[in-house]
Amino acid sequence: MTEGVNIAALQAWMDAQEVGQGEIASVRALAGGTQNILLHFRRGDDAYVLRRPPIRLRANSNEAMRREARLLAALAASAVPHPRLVAACPDERILGAAFYLMEPVDGFNPTIGLPPLHSQDARIRHRIGLSMIEAIAALAAIDYREAGLEDFGKIDNYLARQTGRWGDQLASYVEHAGWPGPGGIPGVDKVARWLDAHRPSTFAPAIIHGDFHLANVMVSPGSGEVAALVDWELSTIGDPLLDLGWLLATWPEGEVPRPTDVAATPWAGFAASGELVAHYSLVANRPLDALDWYVVLACYKLGIILEGTYARACAGKAPRETGARLHAHAIDLFDRALRRIS
Repeated sequence: MTEGVNIAALQAWMDAQEVGQGEIASVRALAGGTQNILLHFRRGDDAYVLRRPPIRLRANSNEAMRREARLLAALAASAVPHPRLVAACPDERILGAAFYLMEPVDGFNPTIGLPPLHSQDARIRHRIGLSMIEAIAALAAIDYREAGLEDFGKIDNYLARQTGRWGDQLASYVEHAGWPGPGGIPGVDKVARWLDAHRPSTFAPAIIHGDFHLANVMVSPGSGEVAALVDWELSTIGDPLLDLGWLLATWPEGEVPRPTDVAATPWAGFAASGELVAHYSLVANRPLDALDWYVVLACYKLGIILEGTYARACAGKAPRETGARLHAHAIDLFDRALRRIS
């Protein structure tokens, strides 16, 4: 067993799928998210990355993994930068959970550290944000029906469901003993009321990443271009302006990122939020008159997701240090939302 993966069982499955030849070797864990397991390994002359849910499965872990694999398969012929799917195993009996294999991405994540080329050239750093905008514009431009994803999400009342759905999620955290409750997040009720009162009446549905920020992209080692969008766990069919809102909700608001920002070092030279919005208006055919609503919704939704880890930490089901850090991030997100609606 390596990081929850039975290597012999994996090799037997790959043999049955006629994927690679020889012994699995050079197995190592990859950083990339706090929940799912990523393993890089070699088989013969080829390298692979395996992605599977954590050892302690959540109720939807396996279905989320199956959805990710399906989405990556649908993106195969698109202009969206993504890891190429090699093979997927929906059968939980092989490794104890659904999983899939993808090709390794030749790139790095900016939040982990910038290589010398990028850290020393502000023009290349500036390009990263613009390339991210182009990536979500390309994603939103895909005809999801032609891609075989017509049933990948529920678009009826999609916007109308958002506030209530995530409000219910927040309320459900009372099951975790020790969590102080939603009152620990200043402004949560005010933000929810504003979202309901200012909700756009229509939208043009498309594929959305669902968790689009700097920590979920890989950048080419030789340029500022995005090599791949990763971590597709929250992808669905919805309003693609939420991907833009999510990026803005996590993008530093000033020249110096705060600890709760998803940012890289050095930050000087990265595109400002206004530049990201202006570039989106050039490359995507989407109206931006209600953009504040999407940014506020992103703050609301992401803040509630992060608060879930804090609630579990209060009950001893997650590290307390991680819970406290994400609780601070949730409060920061609601502060951002309140500034938008004031």
